[in-house]
Amino acid sequence: MIRKTTPLSIAESISYVKDPEIKTFMKKFTALSDKKADELRGKLNSLNLIKLNDKHLSKILDFLPEDKDELSKILPDSNLDENETNTILSTIKEHK
Repeated sequence: MIRKTTPLSIAESISYVKDPEIKTFMKKFTALSDKKADELRGKLNSLNLIKLNDKHLSKILDFLPEDKDELSKILPDSNLDENETNTILSTIKEHK
């Protein structure tokens, strides 16, 4: 029975996988450990940006955008202003 659905990044979902071969495969696609991903998600949540939801946060954690263009491609429907974009990018750079 599914009790709760929460979007997770690849790094966060690795801890739920039992098969070591699949874990190894998944680790090839993420630059973060699960602890760093949780930490970064917490930091991004603490920014209290109304335009960011859990799906957006998971995408940010998966792709770790480095500039405004990459962020806008990852989140085309969020309409972030300049200040919000800069805040998100600086938070990501702190945790890389």
